[in-house]
Amino acid sequence: MKLHLLNRSSTENKSLTVSHHIYNNFLKIWHYHEELELVIILKSSGMRFVGDSIEKFDVGDVVLIGRNLPHMWLNDDTYFKKNSTSEAEAISIHFKKNFLGEKFLEVPETEQIVHLLNLADRGIKFSNLDDVLLINLKLLAQLDATSQMIKLLEILNNLSSHSDYTLLSSAGFLSSFHKTENKRLDKIYEYVFQNFNTPISSGDVAATIGMNKSAFSRFFKKTHRKPFTKYLNEIRIGYACKLLIENKESITAIAYLCGFNNISNFNRQFKLLKSTSPSTYLEFYSTNKSKSKKSIT
Repeated sequence: MKLHLLNRSSTENKSLTVSHHIYNNFLKIWHYHEELELVIILKSSGMRFVGDSIEKFDVGDVVLIGRNLPHMWLNDDTYFKKNSTSEAEAISIHFKKNFLGEKFLEVPETEQIVHLLNLADRGIKFSNLDDVLLINLKLLAQLDATSQMIKLLEILNNLSSHSDYTLLSSAGFLSSFHKTENKRLDKIYEYVFQNFNTPISSGDVAATIGMNKSAFSRFFKKTHRKPFTKYLNEIRIGYACKLLIENKESITAIAYLCGFNNISNFNRQFKLLKSTSPSTYLEFYSTNKSKSKKSIT
């Protein structure tokens, strides 16, 4: 699927843009942009693509998309029928991570918001938000520029303390990792992202941080709430999804490029994590790529 870079920066020299869209259907283009995007769906349904995540979307969904994270909202087929009366309505807010200035992100009081914006690099879907926050989102487009900035900060603050959310794209889909305050974790992430496509083991990673294998396994499981092997497979399958979407290699070649030593294990792990086979996943993206091309030609 061809990926498009879109410019979502303000044309009015503003720190953020708030748009209230009502279309027959949403833009069917697999795209990314430098700005973060906060979206609330007011009307319509379909499939939401965020990184390597494919999920149904519906009215009331609130999603925060990070910088340069590929995404697309693809409406159900009924929205594209010739005499369809269906409408796709959403409010979207686009803003740079430093929309209030670099120094603002360095003060202790914004630590929780900065953490939220970093998590957004994988895409976040929020659930069970309170009515006041939803109303504030819906009214944002009606405010003047200064009030929008203040209200967005309030909304981000509320979202940063909301515990009912889901990260959408896998870590393996990302091309980089984020630095943490823990140097030991930084070394682990760096080693894994540089070597996940080779036959590495927990013992190999443990050696890079000067721990024995058993101590490393306990440390990793306590930190990530999952065994290292599962984390490694998530990274590999996430990268496999990226290669499948790009559609430049065969499925067998992709399996080996992602560090699996046989196709059977690759298929098994892929289905375990994505609830579908690599071939079905590829077919789904290829089909919607064709639909997307028709919509923009």
